[in-house]
Amino acid sequence: MPTVALWLITISSDQPINEMATRLSAEGLTIQEVLEEIGCITGSADDATAERLKKVKGVVDIAPDMQIDMGPPGSEETW
Repeated sequence: MPTVALWLITISSDQPINEMATRLSAEGLTIQEVLEEIGCITGSADDATAERLKKVKGVVDIAPDMQIDMGPPGSEETW
């Protein structure tokens, strides 16, 4: 069974982001968030689906979505 990962997809500014979300969902992405202000969509998919999504017109980039922990205030470690 393929491993499902979280992805951050950057959308071209000349494409309506909500239409892109619909298109990516139809291609197999499970949408988590549409971040209209920054032109990104987050969602989950397996690696094969992510590779296929790279070819969708209007997709600028697809990168793994990584959790970042800033740590408590005053902490030396941030990751």
